[in-house]
Amino acid sequence: MQLQTKHLLTIRDLEPGEVLGLVERAAELKAALMGPGHGQPLVNKSVAMLFDKPSTRTRVSFEVGISQLGGNILFMTSRDSQLGRDEPLKDTARVMDRYVDGLVVRTFGQEVVEQLAQWGDIPVINALTDKYHPCQVLSDLLTVQEHLGQVEGLTYAWLGDGNNMAHSWLEAAAALGLDLRLACPPGFTPDEDILAYAQEQGASVLLTSDPKEAVAGAQVVNTDVWASMGQEDDASRRLELFRGFTVDNSLLSLASQDAIVLHCLPAHRGEEITEEVIEGPRSVVWDQAENRLHMQKAILEALLSD
Repeated sequence: MQLQTKHLLTIRDLEPGEVLGLVERAAELKAALMGPGHGQPLVNKSVAMLFDKPSTRTRVSFEVGISQLGGNILFMTSRDSQLGRDEPLKDTARVMDRYVDGLVVRTFGQEVVEQLAQWGDIPVINALTDKYHPCQVLSDLLTVQEHLGQVEGLTYAWLGDGNNMAHSWLEAAAALGLDLRLACPPGFTPDEDILAYAQEQGASVLLTSDPKEAVAGAQVVNTDVWASMGQEDDASRRLELFRGFTVDNSLLSLASQDAIVLHCLPAHRGEEITEEVIEGPRSVVWDQAENRLHMQKAILEALLSD
C-alpha cells in the first residue's frame, strides 16, 4: 500500500483507512515471512537510522525489517555524526537527502523529526520521541487484531504515565473512534491539546486517576514503565506517586474475561506490572514485541517503495 503522507511523525499523519491498511499489510507480511507475497521493495535503497536513545526492539526490528525488504542499513548516533558537534539539523537533513532513501529517527524532542522532515526530501519515520511513539502503537493494534479479531468496537485501558505511548494511543483513538480509558496519577496526565484533539475527532476518552475505573470491562489493558529514558532521576518519586497503578491479578480480574495485556517493554516487574501477569495467560507481550518487526516492514514498504 501507499500512504498519502511522505513522513510518519505521528499517527495523526495517517488517514483512518491507512491505519487499518498498515495493520492488514503487516499481518500479510507476517504470514508471508519471506515467502511469496513478501517481496523486497527496498532493493538498491539505503535507510539511515539515527538514534539518540539506546534501543533493543526498535533497533533490531527496523534493521531486520530493512534487511528482509532488501535494503541497506546505515546505523548512527549523534556521536557518530556532526550532530554531536552541533551541526544544524537542517544541514544534516539536506546532506542525508543526497545519500539515502529514508531516515528512521529515535530521539528526544519531537522537533528533531519535524525539522528533518521539513528540510529534507526523503521520508522520515519517527521511531520514538518523548512526545510520540507511533510505530509501537501501530504494531500494538496488529497484536489486538490478531488476538481479538478486531481493533474497533473494543475498550482500551491505559494505566500509568500520560507519556508518548499515551499520546499515540490518543491519536489512534482519534483515527479509529476507539473507546480509550486513561488512568494516570495527578500531575502525570497526557498533553491537554492531544487529549482535546482525540475528543474532537470523535474518540470516546475517559481520563481518570482510578485504575479500577479504567480497567473495568476493558478488552485491552496496557501499561508502560513509570519512568522512561531521561526520567531516571525522578524514578523514586514516581514509585510512590504511581502506587496502586500496578497491573496485577486483582486489578486484571475487573477486565473483560477475554482481556489481553500489553506492555511495550522493557518491563519493571513488581512496579507497573507483576511477574504473574506478564508471564500469565492473558499476556501477549511477546507477540507484541515480535509484531514490531512486521509493522516496521509495512511502514517502510508504504513510505519507501516505488
